[in-house]
Amino acid sequence: MSTTVEPNYWSLLGVSPDCGVEELKLAFRNEARKWHPDLNKNDINAEERFKLINEAYAILSDPKKRNDWLKKSKIDSSDVFENRFPTYEEYVEVILGIKINLENDCLDDDQEEEYQNLNDIYEESNFNENIPTTSQASPPPTLIYEDQESIVEITPEQALYGSSVDIQLLDGTLVEVLTPPFAGDGWRLRIEGAAMGFRDHFVQLKVQTDEGLRIDGLRVLYRLELFPHDALLGCAVDIPTIEGIVTLQVPPNSSTGRLLRLRGRGLEYENFRGDQIVEIIIVLPESLSDSEIALYQRLNELSLENY
Repeated sequence: MSTTVEPNYWSLLGVSPDCGVEELKLAFRNEARKWHPDLNKNDINAEERFKLINEAYAILSDPKKRNDWLKKSKIDSSDVFENRFPTYEEYVEVILGIKINLENDCLDDDQEEEYQNLNDIYEESNFNENIPTTSQASPPPTLIYEDQESIVEITPEQALYGSSVDIQLLDGTLVEVLTPPFAGDGWRLRIEGAAMGFRDHFVQLKVQTDEGLRIDGLRVLYRLELFPHDALLGCAVDIPTIEGIVTLQVPPNSSTGRLLRLRGRGLEYENFRGDQIVEIIIVLPESLSDSEIALYQRLNELSLENY
């Protein structure tokens, strides 16, 4: 069930509205570490809570966004006409200033007559007469702007602890972006209303090493390309890790998409250590000899005979 209730960002980070910048940063880091999905693998709500914490810090650390949020979160509940028609009791109370509680109030004869007259007027009024039954004319065409996106490269250490990077927008404006701790390769951060036409500017983080390692929180991801015969028969392969080369034993009958785990080969944060995940991708050699093609054809024939 969807809801329009705004989250209380102060409560999410456990700080008061008059907290300072350093206190806000410290609270954010503590909550991010507490709710990071890698550290709460048995908690199905951790990922959603972690996203809300990042959202809270992004709003509260930016004065403009914080002011916009404070204005937006102050919902005027007195307007009962905003999303629906009022009940009769609401209509009398809001429009006429007369409060009627049918369950608890006892009306005398005069009040009963006044109530009945008002009710007849309310029932006879056609509140739908001004609602159009067909769509109105389309507004004149306007210039459409698109969201913008930048790719920013950061180091594994910056991704782990959070960092500050400068983004230059299309109009030349420099914007400082705070990347959250435990960030990962491919994460997209939104700068609301920064692009032309008040569109959003997205910052995509690239957290990769020269060896092809991709960072995702405390985890390290690596794509291992194998020739078909190596994947079928199994093999020993030297692969890079954060701390150097290690030998990985690939099991026989491995297929594309199979994941192999190297425990404790990810990033380290305090007493926690992530794993390295190796994804197997089967590829063909760039060029095959006639003999190799003939062997593949024979293999295909044998496969058909087995069905």
